[in-house]
Amino acid sequence: MTIDKSVFIPVDPDAAFALITRPERLRRWQAVAARVDLRVGGEYRWTITPGHSAAGNKVLGPEAEAGHTEGWNHYFERLVTLATTDDAGADDWAAAPDPLTELVSAEATLAIVQRVLRTLTHGDADKPTPCEDFTVRELVEHLVGSITGIAKSLGVAVVDQPEAAPEVRIADAAQPTLEAFQARGLEGTVDMGFAELPASMVANILNLEFLVHAWDFATATGQDLDVSPVLSDYVLGLAHNTISPQMRGKSFADETLVEESAASMDRLVAFTGRQVLAN
Repeated sequence: MTIDKSVFIPVDPDAAFALITRPERLRRWQAVAARVDLRVGGEYRWTITPGHSAAGNKVLGPEAEAGHTEGWNHYFERLVTLATTDDAGADDWAAAPDPLTELVSAEATLAIVQRVLRTLTHGDADKPTPCEDFTVRELVEHLVGSITGIAKSLGVAVVDQPEAAPEVRIADAAQPTLEAFQARGLEGTVDMGFAELPASMVANILNLEFLVHAWDFATATGQDLDVSPVLSDYVLGLAHNTISPQMRGKSFADETLVEESAASMDRLVAFTGRQVLAN
């Protein structure tokens, strides 16, 4: 398939090349997650929207070609916006995947926490978070450790770079973890070291780590958190299937009270033991 389309972006050639080849730049306008090997014959894999990845080339029929053309129009618009304003904004196409599965929603919640982390500054590092006893810096370390532990259980060795920006660290840990999980599937159990857990529960844990901690980071730093109710409803259901009474007081505090009519995101963080402030 060949698409011939030109757009002007007001950056120099090196910056333009980075926008289409470097994962940390691709995540700002096109991909939820990406790996790219720029060597001749090198492989790449981009998670374009949750549940949809690109790797290599294939022949498409007319209907698929039309859909891909629409997609390139969408993403070229985002590329121009990023190059012009340095912020393409959240991608609506990634907000509420359909259908949702535990792994598709994990990719969607990853996109949310990455966007929150992208705006952190050095001045945010020592701010307290709603996650008890954790500062922003400590919560980043916790999240890296959680992802790395799940990666290890899937046979993936994550190489962490502590000096990198928080968004880069989380993205670099999550991309190979989710790629391995997608390849493995949700059947059977996973040896987490401390216990054998159903693979579906491990995927649920990733969802909670990404979305609930996105709320923690956003609350700690005064950011607005924009989450589709479709996604937060789904993850709330995963939380109810994952957090047992025996986990209270250890991994999770007791559930806090919110109005029955509260948004599902508020009900989710309350279920995980956070205090939700009234608007």
